[in-house]
Amino acid sequence: MLMHSDLMLVLANERHRELIAEADRRRLLTSARERRRARKSPAARGRPTGNLAPCEPSVAVPAR
Repeated sequence: MLMHSDLMLVLANERHRELIAEADRRRLLTSARERRRARKSPAARGRPTGNLAPCEPSVAVPAR
């Protein structure tokens, strides 16, 4: 099947626009997810970081 060169150019341009639109949608969704995730998790300052003991000076306990 032989296609007209103008038709091929139109199809190529249309596909290129579709790819650009898809990339824009993906970028928009990714940034929205990142913002949502950042909004859900509060700042790390003031929160315990895990199950390790804090680096505070400990009081000496007399030996028995």
